[in-house]
Amino acid sequence: MNEIIIELEAITPKEFFGAQNANIELLKKYFPKLKIVARGNKIKAFGDEELLEEFDRRINMLLKHFVKYNKLDENVIERVLTSQSSDDYTTSKQSGEVIVHGVGGKLIKAQTANQRKMVELMRKNDMVFAIGPAGTGKTYTGVALAVQALKNKEVKRIILTRPAVEAGENLGFLPGDLQEKLDPYMQPLYDALRDMIAPEKLAHYIENGTIQIAPLAFMRGRTLDNAFVILDEGQNTTHSQMKMFLTRMGKNAKFLLTGDPGQIDLPRRTISGLKEALLILKSVEGVGMIFLDDKDVIRHKLVKKVIEAYKNIENAD
Repeated sequence: MNEIIIELEAITPKEFFGAQNANIELLKKYFPKLKIVARGNKIKAFGDEELLEEFDRRINMLLKHFVKYNKLDENVIERVLTSQSSDDYTTSKQSGEVIVHGVGGKLIKAQTANQRKMVELMRKNDMVFAIGPAGTGKTYTGVALAVQALKNKEVKRIILTRPAVEAGENLGFLPGDLQEKLDPYMQPLYDALRDMIAPEKLAHYIENGTIQIAPLAFMRGRTLDNAFVILDEGQNTTHSQMKMFLTRMGKNAKFLLTGDPGQIDLPRRTISGLKEALLILKSVEGVGMIFLDDKDVIRHKLVKKVIEAYKNIENAD
């Protein structure tokens, strides 16, 4: 029987193996034909030579990830072990870097292959569409890129917007004035910003207009220049709203449009402006498009399973 021994250098075995060797147990599920033993700072595997070569390659990808991010969990292991090739998962020097240093020293980085592609696309294009299901980090990565551009003085302001279509709720029934009604709806954008900018500074930026968070209707008639602009939940725009937004682009502007075509809250028979724009602009030079999928989900591991379960039902229909 063939054997390979992988020695962990400058890595704490307990952190790499996981609590009660949970990460090693997951590896065993993906390589059921190999006998895998983890002891001390070594991982031993016994079995067919071809399988051992593949195991060695995947373990090295996991080690590289751990060294870079000091983190290994079930989602990461699944992404590494199910990626079609090393190109899907390996990073270029540029894309693997910290996007922004967040509050409390938190390092904000793109965590998946598609998120890294999104970062690279945003550097190469002035307009990028990031499409994918919930939890794939579209908005969070986008906000990080916007904060980075502001800190580097590449833009003078950040503008974050969403179409005011409620997911089965009605803003009119919420208490308070318009701003108080809209704040909960814009909460995901505030949450991302709070991870990246200290509270006092964030409050100052919002007060002086350096950071603006507003519903899409507030963009009408404006020219958005020297700005990093994010349209979130773009699947809930109509044809006219999307056209209005895209034509707001001014000088030295970056536009990022995110959305999930599988979660449209528009009235029935209303065409999604996002779906239409993807078709119309797919061949336009300077427009980048990245399609994230359930392999990019970085929320709780159940989110991926929920997405898959719904996908099965919707495909059956």
